[in-house]
Amino acid sequence: MNFNKEINRYNTKSLKYDFKEEKGKPDDIFPMWVADMDFKLPENILNEIKKRVDHGIFGYSKPDDTYKELVKKWYKKHFSIDIKKEWIVNTPGIVFALATAVKTLTKENDYVLINNPVYYPFSEVIENNNRKIISSDLVLTEKYHYEIDFKDLEEKIKKYKVKLYLLCSPHNPVGRVWSKEELSKIIKICKEHNVFIVCDEIHSDFVWQGTHTSLINYKEYQNNMIVCTAPSKTFNIAGLQVSNIFIPDNKIREMFQKEMCKTGYSLINTMGIVACEIVYKNGEEWLNELKEYLIENINLVREFLKEKLPNVKLIEPEGTYLLWLDFRETGLTDEEIEDKMSNKAKIWLDGGNMFGKPGERFQRINIALPREKLKLALEQIEETFK
Repeated sequence: MNFNKEINRYNTKSLKYDFKEEKGKPDDIFPMWVADMDFKLPENILNEIKKRVDHGIFGYSKPDDTYKELVKKWYKKHFSIDIKKEWIVNTPGIVFALATAVKTLTKENDYVLINNPVYYPFSEVIENNNRKIISSDLVLTEKYHYEIDFKDLEEKIKKYKVKLYLLCSPHNPVGRVWSKEELSKIIKICKEHNVFIVCDEIHSDFVWQGTHTSLINYKEYQNNMIVCTAPSKTFNIAGLQVSNIFIPDNKIREMFQKEMCKTGYSLINTMGIVACEIVYKNGEEWLNELKEYLIENINLVREFLKEKLPNVKLIEPEGTYLLWLDFRETGLTDEEIEDKMSNKAKIWLDGGNMFGKPGERFQRINIALPREKLKLALEQIEETFK
């Protein structure tokens, strides 16, 4: 697969490329913000998808046993997870599932626990549903490594009577891949205080250091968790809107589905079903090549910053293709960083403050794009911030 090939995404109704004016950005800015990739799927997968298109009828569709078996096989092979077919609930996306879980498992004005800085829809689904956010902020050590403050985590749970914890694993945006030991501590604390965990594992196929351990492997706590997965980040099919949510407990699953019904939502995108089956069946070779390419892109960013822009620090990514950059040594405020990035460097990143207060003066950059474009973007950032 030629990942160096540049593909024009303008005028495709791309959120990333075609809505600059609506988002208040200059017309000549280059987008490296939202988490989709600038890579095309290989022809063998596209040809299989085209067969369904050529059929020409796009009526109501529903995942069947074949679909569920392919999901099961993927997670068994890659993460040693034993999924039962009845656990799988389909949603159009993980954010939808997070919002549904918040409404299912908490009441208005309840506190929901998160770990800032974290993927900003975590906060949105809490606040938009009239719940309250409590964050046990991640701690950035002197070695530029983020860790969970377990003492603070437990104290927050007790003080705010937390019954729901939204966990991001691997973590977006800081790139941590939580270890078995860390997850075991989380389970222990949540078990002691009867806290239900909803875990977003959408980035699990992109791990550079360590091994992704799915929360579902902690069988002793399976009835107190929901694990959210999707092929969308892995295979760049977010626009086809299909997620596979694992809910082991029968009662919780029924409650979750009932809450979904209140929205009027029942059947997922036909082409999402088709694409999910095909990528989980035939996409592994492409994914392996992609991961090698992304590793080289990460290496490029690391070396570039070290040599050309030492006052911008890379938080070493253990997972995901979203890198977390520390601009604090530039001495600039969030507003100054945003102004320079958008109006001088002409590069569109995600400002760290949208991920919570601990993200202030950081920026998140998406490096899933052709290498020459990445080099050009880094040079423009260097010219502005050197």
